[in-house]
Amino acid sequence: MRWGTEQRLEFIEFRAFWEGGIRRGDITDRFGVSVPQASNDLALYQKLEPNNLRYDASEKRYVPTVEFTPRFMKPNADRYLIQLKAIADHVIGLDETWITIAPQVDAMPVPTRRIDPVMLKRFIAVIRSKKSVEVYYQSMSGKRPEALWRRITPHAFGHDGLRWHVRAYCHLDNKFKDFILSRCRDLRNEDITEADANADRNWTSFFDVVLGPNPALTPSQRDTVSSDYDMRDGEVIIPVRYALLYYFEKRLRLDVVGEHDKPTEKPIIIKNWEEFCQARQAAAL
Repeated sequence: MRWGTEQRLEFIEFRAFWEGGIRRGDITDRFGVSVPQASNDLALYQKLEPNNLRYDASEKRYVPTVEFTPRFMKPNADRYLIQLKAIADHVIGLDETWITIAPQVDAMPVPTRRIDPVMLKRFIAVIRSKKSVEVYYQSMSGKRPEALWRRITPHAFGHDGLRWHVRAYCHLDNKFKDFILSRCRDLRNEDITEADANADRNWTSFFDVVLGPNPALTPSQRDTVSSDYDMRDGEVIIPVRYALLYYFEKRLRLDVVGEHDKPTEKPIIIKNWEEFCQARQAAAL
């Protein structure tokens, strides 16, 4: 089956599942195909999955049956909600999704850090070429209060929940570090490098964080938390890169001392806390 045909069949299922039905016009508008082609797509879909759709004359569209089971798409709540958030954040427009009418949605406004697209493009090129580059970087440490040129060998990007970082070997400090992307002011002097990304063990290695409901919650609340986080037997294992353990703890507020919060404000805990602390400290060395 051709990719274009399969994509239109996936679109049929998306609209049937999330929007409750689909018309030929939806296909022609979205993909720019002719009305006969849209009819052929619907006929092909009904041939492949005869029990999934039925024509509703009152609505003048095809609607899902009670036996509807997607074949070309896997319903994903996170993906749908991420698109709604991207629309609310004005990152994409509604016409860039397959959603017909977006429900009202908003997200907590978070000040964004300006990232120069040209700078990002240059970093991508350096990473692909496996070279080093000098970056004019403004650190917030007291040790280096002024911006300075420093040579780094970037190999990946990381996000800590709020900021984008460039993961790189720092030739000034002789170790792998995170550089906040928005604080990289300029690049110059690409060169060959002996730094090997595979040597960044904190990036290539993962620690299994075991999360569980806060034992201070009531049994009913603990059951709800287990369901919230899709836990099995009261726990869920989250593999986290060693390089991201610090951010993981901060973003989930797992570093807050227990008495500072009510149990309901800290519904999950790290069950392997001692091992987690050892791993986080090892990553900081």
